[in-house]
Amino acid sequence: MDETIKILVIDDDDSGREALTMLLKSAGYEVTSAATGESALDLIERGHYQVIVSDLFLPDKSGLDILQNVQKISPSTEVIVVTGHASAQTAVRAMKEGAFDYITKPIDFDELKIVVSKALEKQKLLSENMYLRRQLQGRFEFSNIIGTSPAMNLVFERMSRIVKSDSSVLVTGESGTGKELVARALHYNGTRRDRPFIAVNCSAIPEALLESELFGHVRGAFTGAVKDKPGKFETANHGTIFLDEIGTLPLHLQAKLLRVLQEHEVERVGSNKTVKLHVRVISATNSDLEYMVKCGVFREDLYYRLNVIPLHLPPLRERQQDIVYLTTFFLEKQCRLMGRTPCSISKQALEVLELYSWPGNVRELENLIERMIVLTDATVITLDDVPAKIVGEKSADEALSVTMPNHGLDLVATISRIEQSLIDQALESAGGVRARAAALLGINRTTLVEKIKRLKIEK
Repeated sequence: MDETIKILVIDDDDSGREALTMLLKSAGYEVTSAATGESALDLIERGHYQVIVSDLFLPDKSGLDILQNVQKISPSTEVIVVTGHASAQTAVRAMKEGAFDYITKPIDFDELKIVVSKALEKQKLLSENMYLRRQLQGRFEFSNIIGTSPAMNLVFERMSRIVKSDSSVLVTGESGTGKELVARALHYNGTRRDRPFIAVNCSAIPEALLESELFGHVRGAFTGAVKDKPGKFETANHGTIFLDEIGTLPLHLQAKLLRVLQEHEVERVGSNKTVKLHVRVISATNSDLEYMVKCGVFREDLYYRLNVIPLHLPPLRERQQDIVYLTTFFLEKQCRLMGRTPCSISKQALEVLELYSWPGNVRELENLIERMIVLTDATVITLDDVPAKIVGEKSADEALSVTMPNHGLDLVATISRIEQSLIDQALESAGGVRARAAALLGINRTTLVEKIKRLKIEK
């Protein structure tokens, strides 16, 4: 063991207490024993124990009394209660009040070792989570963004510098890297935290409705406009508006957005009156806007207006050392949401996760953790719980390697295979939106559609 684990055994039966103490010592633990509740509480006040194994019935206090006092004196200590078969109902009550588990007499030592091991695993998990939160909150107070890698340290440093600013921020990064999470952190840690935060996914709103959604409309402006309606910019006034997937904004709306940013005012559809605005704009994209500017599909002047402060989020494959912290964080989060006993993950399973390329980035990792917890009743995620796709993933070099067959190299088939792989990745990153996928690949949408038909790609 890396460090000595201290266990307190409480039992008024001398032979049972001595046997239990000897057996736990043989397992490598440092064990102290007490025959009464009072002497046990005195020991707890004078020293820290990771685990307490207590009989439910003592001459001066009950096991429930011990549990309640431990929760006040040492909340991080796990309590395992020991009871006879006839007192199972009391043991269940103890668990409802915070006991980790219970075992029945006569004690099966193998069972006790497993329960103690699980209690220590839970304690370790909670301790790591608390340490990580304190570390992040102490440095930048962005407690929901997890990472200790050099790449994420640069992100945290940039965020700490711009959080109090009102300058426009352009957050870039692949899909699933947490761009909206960063935008929210900048808002809720900034001077506008008490004002509205309005998020708009520009790719999720039909083009015909997008102008009205962003800038509002007046009654009678178009069919169905039965009353005046403020747009997202007005709703976000004095706060922050987050424009996600800004690269999908049509050119004619780019011109109107540019005017809003320049003049700090908005004009509703169908109106000639302007409304003054004081809004911080944070936008995000997984597209290469500079390339889109060169292609003529994104306005250069708007790009510079949005990109006053660039903030790039690295993909998960470039911050491998963060995977253990993210996994721990998501395990605790999902178990809490599901009302489950905190889960841990085996070393072998974690090693596989660290080697995976994570095309869906942090979002894919969180979804995987949720799926694995739902599909198992165990408190430890093992290699058997990890999907075969992740366990057996080949490296990109291996996947695209070319093997020379006996009859020669089929160049056309090889190029088609590589082409199909790249299109699949682009469609995945673009959420299935072909126009965005085409922009990522640097080709026209019509060209992409033709290639999809030719290669029979189904998405």
